[in-house]
Amino acid sequence: MSDFEQLASAIDVRGKVVVDIGCGDGAFVRALASAGADALGIEVTEDAVARAREKDPDHRYELGGAQALPLADQSVDVATLMLSLHHVPDPRTAFPELKRVVREHVWIAEPLPEGEFFELLRPVDDETEVRANAQRAIAEQEGFDRVETVEYEVTLTIGSFEALRDRILAADPSRAERFAQLEAGLRERFTPGEYVVPMRADLLRSAGR
Repeated sequence: MSDFEQLASAIDVRGKVVVDIGCGDGAFVRALASAGADALGIEVTEDAVARAREKDPDHRYELGGAQALPLADQSVDVATLMLSLHHVPDPRTAFPELKRVVREHVWIAEPLPEGEFFELLRPVDDETEVRANAQRAIAEQEGFDRVETVEYEVTLTIGSFEALRDRILAADPSRAERFAQLEAGLRERFTPGEYVVPMRADLLRSAGR
């Protein structure tokens, strides 16, 4: 199953107000809208918001972060965080904000620190600790009840070294200098093709609802 298929099997988003936090270029926002949601996206830099708006002028994109959302209290039904919680400097700070704005559910999908793609990325940005911190924050938060946890795999098709670079830097542009330093070695290790990424997703429900 794809990331979106996993979400769709857990939550019916039709007619729901859904915010995708850390939305990138808006791909998940567009998928949510296609499934009948009133969807909007949040990104942490003005450049990222501008890129999302340019690519997708039909939907709303706003500047903000998981720890400081530009949304009114109890204004959305569902929040999704797709591979984004581990990028929050202190992921624990996301949950009070999520509790403030979300009426119903939160869906958090995180890559696990394992697999061939993780090992390829590791010299550029070893995410072992930040991914573990994200899982710990999910386990220890108190504002939501955990409804279910699912583990699944997604397959990335990366056909060229340039596509690899684009994917790695799109997730975090600050990796550019380190990537350039290690480029020769990465080229030697990289093989075009499919990379399986192990994932874990948690469906949370606002406590007391």
